[in-house]
Amino acid sequence: MKLKVTIVTPIFPIPAQPYRGHSEYQILLALSKHADVNVICPFPRYPSWFRPHFDHREPDLSYSPPGVATRYFEYPALPGLTRSINGMVCAKYLEKYFRDSRPDVLCNFWLYPEGYATVKVARKFGIPSIVCSIGSDLNCIADPVSKWLTREAMNQATFVMTKGEYLRQRAISMGVKARKVWNVLNGCDPSVFYLADRAEARAQLGIDREAELVLFVGRLDPAKGIMELLEAFASLAYKRPNLRLVYIGDGPGDEQLRFKARQYGLEDRMTLAKACSSQQVAGWLAAANLLSLPSYNEGCPNVVIEALTCGRAVIATNVGGIPELVNEKSGILIAARDSRALAGALETALERNWDEQLISQQFRRSWDEAADELLNLCERAVQEGKKESQSPVRATTVLSR
Repeated sequence: MKLKVTIVTPIFPIPAQPYRGHSEYQILLALSKHADVNVICPFPRYPSWFRPHFDHREPDLSYSPPGVATRYFEYPALPGLTRSINGMVCAKYLEKYFRDSRPDVLCNFWLYPEGYATVKVARKFGIPSIVCSIGSDLNCIADPVSKWLTREAMNQATFVMTKGEYLRQRAISMGVKARKVWNVLNGCDPSVFYLADRAEARAQLGIDREAELVLFVGRLDPAKGIMELLEAFASLAYKRPNLRLVYIGDGPGDEQLRFKARQYGLEDRMTLAKACSSQQVAGWLAAANLLSLPSYNEGCPNVVIEALTCGRAVIATNVGGIPELVNEKSGILIAARDSRALAGALETALERNWDEQLISQQFRRSWDEAADELLNLCERAVQEGKKESQSPVRATTVLSR
C-alpha cells in the first residue's frame, strides 16, 4: 500500500501565477509516482479595506494543478498586524481537512505560518510531521515573534527538511537538533534541461548569433539583485556593443527596471519576458552565454541547477546554497549588492572559453532522485511516529485529547 502523504504549503501554482512554487510542484509530481499525495494550500484572506503592500494574489479555490490533487483555502488575516497569530488561525482552518481522513505523514513547505500550523494540527491528531525550509522562510524572518514561532515549528516537528547545507546550519543555529535536520536538494527535468546548440536556440528566438546574452530567471524583486545586474550591464554596454540582457519573470521590480533602462538609453538592448514554462526557460538558457543570479539571499535556487545542466556558466552571489552548486569550473561568485564586482565577473565570464560539456556534467540531479529522498524521510517520520505512539507517556497524551 502506498504511503499517504499530505503536503501543506502556500507556495504552489495558482491561475494568476501558474509557475508559482515550481520546485515544490515538480518534486511532488515525482513523489506521486510512489506515494498517495495530496496538497493543501492555505492563503491569507485580507479585507478589501486593508490590502498588503506586497504582491498578493488571491487563489481560485476551485483550481487544482494537473497531476496532484490540491485544495486551496483562505484564513482571515491583516497585513503585518496578525502575523504573530496567523499560525494559530491557519491551524484552526486546517484542522477540518484531517478529521475524516488522516494521512500517514504531514509534510510542509514554508515554515511560518503554514509550517507552524502543520505541526500544531499534526500533534493534535497524532500524525508525524516534516517541515521544510525553502530559503526566505529562514533567511528573511520578519520579526522576533515570527522567529520564535518558526523555531517552535521546527523543534516540534518530527523532522526538518532543508534545501541545502547552508539552510541546514541555519536551522541548527536556531536550536534545532542536528539529527532532526535533513537535506533534500532540488533537481530538474533532464528531458527538458540539457546541453543544446546555442545557434539553433538563437535562431528559434530571433537572437543575433553574435550577441553576448546574459540571462536572469526569477522573481523580479530588488532582493534578487535585479537593479545591480542592470547597473553592471549598463557599465559594460557601451564597450561591448553586442551585449544583451534578458530578464524572465514577474514581480514588483518590473516598472523600475523599465524606468532605469530608459534612463540608461538601453531599453532596446534589454528584454523583459514574462515568467514562462520550463521548456521556454530551457530554450532561453540554450541561447544564453551565461546566467546571472545576484540575489541578496537564496536557498537552493532551481534555476542555477537548470543552467548548469544546460552547460551554461553561472555568475551569482556567494550567498545561501549557491556555493554548494557553483565552483570555479562552472561560474564566478561575488559578494551581494556590489554592481561593480558583478560587472567585472560578467566581463571575465564573457571572455572565458567555458567547457560547457564539463559544466553540464557537474550537477546532474533529477526530480525523481529528490522525490526518493523525500519519500525516505517521510517513511522515517512514520517510523518515528510509531515509536512515539508506543511510548506510555505519548499514548496517554494522545488518548486524553
